[in-house]
Amino acid sequence: MNKDWLKRFKAPHVRNFWWMLLLTVFVLTILRIIFFFLHKNAFPSVGCNEWGVGFVFDWITVCIYFLPFALLHFLPIFQRNNRIYRVWSMAYFFMVNIVLLLLNLIDLEYFKFTSKRSTTDLFAITSAGSDISQLLGTFLIEFWWMWVLLILFLFSLRWAYKKVTRKEEPLKKTDILPHFVLMLINVLVVISIGRGGWSLRPIGTIEAAQYTQASNTALVLNTGFTMLKSYGKEGVEPLKYYSTAKATTIFNPIRSTKPANILPEKTSVVIIMLESFGNEWMAFNNKELKTSYTPFLDSLAEESMNFQNGYANGKKSIEAVPSIISSLPSLMDNPYISSPYGNNAMESLPDILKKAGYSSGFYHGATNGSMRFDGYAAQAGFDNYFGRTEYDNDEHFDKTWGISDEYFNPWAAKKMSELKAPFFATLFTLSSHHPYFIPENRRKQTTYGPEPICGSINYGDFALRKFFKEAKKQPWYDKTLFVICADHTPSTSSPIYSQRSKMYSIPILFYHPSGKIAKGNKMEIFQQLDIMPTILDLLNIKTNYYAFGNSYYQEGPREGITYLEGIYSYFSAPSMMEFTAGKTKNMYNLDGGFYWTKENMANDPKQINKMEKRLKAIIQRYNNDLIKNQTKAK
Repeated sequence: MNKDWLKRFKAPHVRNFWWMLLLTVFVLTILRIIFFFLHKNAFPSVGCNEWGVGFVFDWITVCIYFLPFALLHFLPIFQRNNRIYRVWSMAYFFMVNIVLLLLNLIDLEYFKFTSKRSTTDLFAITSAGSDISQLLGTFLIEFWWMWVLLILFLFSLRWAYKKVTRKEEPLKKTDILPHFVLMLINVLVVISIGRGGWSLRPIGTIEAAQYTQASNTALVLNTGFTMLKSYGKEGVEPLKYYSTAKATTIFNPIRSTKPANILPEKTSVVIIMLESFGNEWMAFNNKELKTSYTPFLDSLAEESMNFQNGYANGKKSIEAVPSIISSLPSLMDNPYISSPYGNNAMESLPDILKKAGYSSGFYHGATNGSMRFDGYAAQAGFDNYFGRTEYDNDEHFDKTWGISDEYFNPWAAKKMSELKAPFFATLFTLSSHHPYFIPENRRKQTTYGPEPICGSINYGDFALRKFFKEAKKQPWYDKTLFVICADHTPSTSSPIYSQRSKMYSIPILFYHPSGKIAKGNKMEIFQQLDIMPTILDLLNIKTNYYAFGNSYYQEGPREGITYLEGIYSYFSAPSMMEFTAGKTKNMYNLDGGFYWTKENMANDPKQINKMEKRLKAIIQRYNNDLIKNQTKAK
């Protein structure tokens, strides 16, 4: 029986299928070699690892493209050697290879303009205006060598296909059941490889940075993969409200630091992102709140530079991380991390600070891979990622998200002592996320409120206290800048905090144990995007960088920007503007959240025009820079 099964696995139709996949992988490998030699200056540090990782991504790509074929090819049909079946099989093979060849051949030349593998946003560029139709003839002539390569590849594939494929045998009726089992095995193998394993989420483009340097991700990926993974994930469209020169005079994300000279050189930094901690439930920032659910955070705010009008730049955790760490918002339907641009080059705090001698670590107690934070951390330049896997004690697992905050927070504080000073660390809490799990031993001591989240916020505040209690024991504590903010606001039934003008209101505060950062309430608008520029000035770093936020220690607009369901919200005291489809839709008074009537809007055209002008320039620069992969200072 074993010999019979072995023969079945060696059956011509099984052998032919895997030879077809292997030939396609070989094509992608040759294309990667050509790609490397054409652009080797872009990849200064490449070793065996990159070629191995690239080989794995090629297999993933090929299995995804051949999955529909596998589902039909392995069906236990009776005639595999008839002409119609053979023609169909060969046609599918060449159709897939032509698609993959064309996509990767395009990037042999186009990469020099974008420094990334193309995604579906390429079609947004080519369909905008009439440029492509005007230049098509020039492209065909100038890049003649691509067509030569395409023809050579196809002729080589035709020769190889004939060499490796064998005539398939008709199926006997008695073999239907064994061949059905054979079909399941082969299809499951194809699916497993195509997903990149059986993890919670199929592997995406951003995961490439986990296996190689961020600068090498374009080498290990292939364009067929990035196109497929960005399909259905809508990107942004190129915009031209103003000329490039004029837009730059209105808004320019290329910035220079201005050392504040407040803190000592080589001060370490810890950013703590508190899951769903909106100002609605923080008594220090919401004076109408009768019960304090954040007593420790309130006491910390009294000793800090606290921004009373702090704003999140999104409504999701996955949108908050790049806003805070890279000063890059998600002004589109997809969060930046999971968008077609998630693999773009970008500025980030760990990457900039690394050049100044800082080590770095990202701490998140969730199951590794959650919200792809580990992939983003690698892309952003963090040296280390610490999650549930590294914590390695599932006795404290909340059975939903990860390790409960009261255990993970102090563990992270201890673990930070292993980082080489000075260091930059980020701690992202999780227990105040739905379903708001509170360990049994803490339930009686927890303060509950009118919303289910109140108890978990109070528990999260208790866990934050435990972090600082442990941090004070560490040698780095007195020499560290702490930035505490929420990732986004929670869901709410409040008529005030459900308004667009209040639904992004979060705590943001800067604390240094020495008291060198002047404590007190600041009433200016301060958004998550402003955190990175402000930290760089506080650390006395001297550099140019790319950011959509403004340093508190430099002159510039105090503003906020968010995007939700096709509507941009732009905050500039005393008003908030809603902008969609290229025009202002609504205006609100920030102080009271009042909606401007048409009469009010007509009576104050100067303010509206000023805000609209600034917002248009921001959106134009954001969209065009993402498409062109120009989100780094030159």
